[in-house]
Amino acid sequence: MSSTSTTSRALFLEEFGSLPRLGERTVPEPRPGYTLVRVAAATAAHLDLNILDGQFGILPELPFVPGTQGSGYVLASDTHPEGALVRLRGEGIGLHRDGAWAEHALVPDAAVEVMPEGTDPALACVYFSPVGTAWATVHTIAQVRPGERVLVTGASGAVGAVAVQLAARAGAEVIGAVGRPAKLPHVPGVAKALLASDLSEEAIGGKVDVLIDTVGGTILRDALTLVRPRGRAALLGYTAGRELTLDLADFFLADVSLLPVNMMTRTPEVAPEVLRLLPDLSSGALTLPYERYPMDALGEAVERLRSGTAVGKIVLDMESAGR
Repeated sequence: MSSTSTTSRALFLEEFGSLPRLGERTVPEPRPGYTLVRVAAATAAHLDLNILDGQFGILPELPFVPGTQGSGYVLASDTHPEGALVRLRGEGIGLHRDGAWAEHALVPDAAVEVMPEGTDPALACVYFSPVGTAWATVHTIAQVRPGERVLVTGASGAVGAVAVQLAARAGAEVIGAVGRPAKLPHVPGVAKALLASDLSEEAIGGKVDVLIDTVGGTILRDALTLVRPRGRAALLGYTAGRELTLDLADFFLADVSLLPVNMMTRTPEVAPEVLRLLPDLSSGALTLPYERYPMDALGEAVERLRSGTAVGKIVLDMESAGR
C-alpha cells in the first residue's frame, strides 16, 4: 500500500485469551515527540503471547494493537530522517500503547533507532535481543576461551544458534543439543549436533568446560552432569521448565559455577558489540534463524511458537500480502 493511503491494516486484540483480528484503521496522525513509521516487519515473541493471554503484569486497555518489537521506514518525524529504516522497541509499545502489529505505527521518538542502510527489515526487528544475549553469555558471563569445549542446549533456537557460532569464533569446540530430531539440521554446522536425549560423556567425548543452557528443565539438570569440576554453566532460559532441583552434596562435589544471564541491565554494554556484528548477520557470515509469516497467517505463527516447533524467531511480514 502507498504511504498516502488514509487507512491501513492492523491486528486488533479484542479479548484476552484470543487471537487478534485483522482489520483496518485510520493511519495515525503525526505529532511532536512521535515518529510515524510504515512498518515492514514485527516480531511475535513469548512476551507478546503473554500479553495476548492476559498474563503480563501490565495489561493494555482493549481493543489494542500488540507487537513489542518491529522495524520499518520513517514517514514523518522531527527527530529521525524520513525514509530511514528504523528499529522499534521500548517506551511501552506493544505493552500499554499500540505496537508494531500494524502497517503503520506512531511511536515515541525514544523508541526508534536508525539502522544501517541496506539492513533487511526482518533482521532489523529480531537481531538485537538474541545476538546481544548470546554475545554477553559467551564473552562476558561464561568467558569462553580458545581450546575449551562448550555444550549449548537449544542450539537451533535464535539465542542458541548464535551462541554456538560465537563460541566457535572464540576458538572453542562446540556441541549443540536440540530436543527434536527435526531441529538437528538447523544446528549451525560449526557444532556437533546431538539430541538432548542422547547426551552422555561417551556421546560428546568427555566432559565440557562450559554449558550454555537456553531451555532449563530436565535438560539442564542432565546437562549439568557433563560439566567438568570448576567448569561454568550459563543459564538463560526455561522453556523446558522453570525449576531446577539440586542435591547440595552432589552440587558441592561437582564444583560447577551456575551463572544466571540477566540482560535487563546489560543493554548498554552489549549494544556496540551487537552493532559490530550486524554486517556479518547481513552477509550471512553469522546466521540468525527465523521464520517469516504474513499478517493473515498470525494463527499459524502463534501455534509454531507455542508448540516449540518454530526454528528461531518469528517475524510477521507487514509488506507480504496485498489489500
